[in-house]
Amino acid sequence: MNAAALIELVFPLRGRALPRDHRWALTRALCEALPALGDDPLAAVHPVRLVHGAGEPALLSARSRLVLRVSREAAAAAQALAGRTLDVGGCEIGLGAPQRRELLPHTTLYAHFVDAGAADPGDEAGFLAAMGDELARLEVRCQRVCGREQRLRGPQRTLHGYSLMLHGLREAGSLRILERGLGAHRLMGCGVFVPHKSAAAVGEID
Repeated sequence: MNAAALIELVFPLRGRALPRDHRWALTRALCEALPALGDDPLAAVHPVRLVHGAGEPALLSARSRLVLRVSREAAAAAQALAGRTLDVGGCEIGLGAPQRRELLPHTTLYAHFVDAGAADPGDEAGFLAAMGDELARLEVRCQRVCGREQRLRGPQRTLHGYSLMLHGLREAGSLRILERGLGAHRLMGCGVFVPHKSAAAVGEID
């Protein structure tokens, strides 16, 4: 098996809370601390896992981590974020020393939010058709399972999109999706896929 072109850096976090809709604020804070991140078209940032609930801000859990997906060549520069404190929407988080994690192919991949782009809100069929076109351009064949529609604060407007599961992937196609993702706004964690055990209950997965 060929190694993926990208690698993940998993930073432990110090802090108490983050805004529930923190993705755009986190992107801005990271790009201010590491400007090269915004120049890398394949770089991606996972949303931080937060404690469930409706309160604001949301509490960080003991398992909360900041995960960056970057090229192997950019990993050394990104590791310099260790020890930095970021202001994310008025909440401060400190970054510890990261661990490296390889990207490994899996037959089923899941993304919590994929930007629907120009598709109209509520147009699930249009969204799936657009994803089918992107998969075809990447020469990836698989089955698609669309989950619930969601909205996120974006740079110029509110983004709308869906959770999405891809299954029946082969090794090369799985790695391509892990590296390239689907849709826009990878630095906001949109279209960033992770391995998943099954294709069940996609709309209920966090």
